[in-house]
Amino acid sequence: MTLDQGRVPACPITGLPAVRHIQWVPALLLIRLWRIEFKTDPRPSFDGVDRFGLWESPTGLYFFDPPVEGDDAFYAAFYSRLRALGLYSKQTARPEFELAARHVKPGARVLDIGCGLANFRTCVPQATYTGLDPHVAEGDADGSVCSETLAQHLVNHTGAYDAVCAFQVLEHVKAPVNLFAEMVQAVKPGGLIMVGVPHVPSAMTRIPNFLMNAPPHHLTWWTKSALIQLAKDVNVVIDSIENVPWGKHDALIYWIEHCTPIKSAGYHYSEAWSWHASAAVGLASGAIAHWIRGVPSTDDEGSGLLLVARRPCGSS
Repeated sequence: MTLDQGRVPACPITGLPAVRHIQWVPALLLIRLWRIEFKTDPRPSFDGVDRFGLWESPTGLYFFDPPVEGDDAFYAAFYSRLRALGLYSKQTARPEFELAARHVKPGARVLDIGCGLANFRTCVPQATYTGLDPHVAEGDADGSVCSETLAQHLVNHTGAYDAVCAFQVLEHVKAPVNLFAEMVQAVKPGGLIMVGVPHVPSAMTRIPNFLMNAPPHHLTWWTKSALIQLAKDVNVVIDSIENVPWGKHDALIYWIEHCTPIKSAGYHYSEAWSWHASAAVGLASGAIAHWIRGVPSTDDEGSGLLLVARRPCGSS
C-alpha cells in the first residue's frame, strides 16, 4: 500500500493535524531489521504498507503513520526471542514499578493492563492483583492473569479497581486515547490511573535504527505535554509526571546510546551502512560498558515517563 505523501495525518491524542513531518521509514528496512535482530517477521502485521511516516503532533508526541499494531504471531515470535536472549523473564523488575507501587495502598484492587509476565505483581504484595494480556503465551500459576483485552474485561468489571496501570503499553496501540479512557472506566471514582511510556528525546530516540522503538512494536513516542493532553481529554486529575530512572533491565540502552558513534537527530532510521555499523559498535561497546559500570548514576531524562492521575470523585 503506497501512502499519499501530501496527506498530513492526525495526532492520535488530539485529532489535530501533525505540525511536522520528520521522515519516511521504508517498511523493507524494518522487515530486514526485525528478521535479522529478533528472528521475527512483521510482514503480516504491516499488511502491505510499503513505508511509514514519522510525524510530530502539536503536543510534541512523535507518531508513526499508518499506525499498524503487531499481531499475535508477531508478539509470540518476538517474546520468544527476548526470552532466548535473557531479556524477558519473571525476574525483570522496572524502576517504574517501584515508583508506581508507592501509590498503591494496602488492600487495594489493582488491574495491570498488558501485564506480560505480571512482574508488577511482586511489587504490590499489599494489594489484590489482576493482570490482563491478550498476548500472554503461558499459563499463570495462581490464575490472576487473564488472556483478554481491557474492553472484554470491562463487561463485568467497570469501576471495580482502586488502581489501574499500564506500563509500556500505550505506545503499542493505534488509539491510545481509547485505551486510556477504558482504564478510567475500570477504576473507581477517586482511584488511580498510572501509565508508563517511552519518551522523546531519550536514549532510545538517539540510537540509530533502534528497532524496538519502531512499528509494529512502538507506534508513539511521548512527551510530558502529550501526557497532560491525554489526561485532559478524559477529564482526570494529574498527581504527577515523573522521569523514570534507569534500572538493571534497561541500563544497557543507556550505554548503547552513550557508545554509539552516530546519534540520531534530524531523522532516526536509515539504510546507510554507516548507521548499521554505528549501531553494531554501540551494541558491542555498550555491552562492555554495561558489564563494567552497571546502572548509570545520572539525572538525565531517564528511561521513560510515569503518569500518575486520579479519576475525580464526583465522576460516574
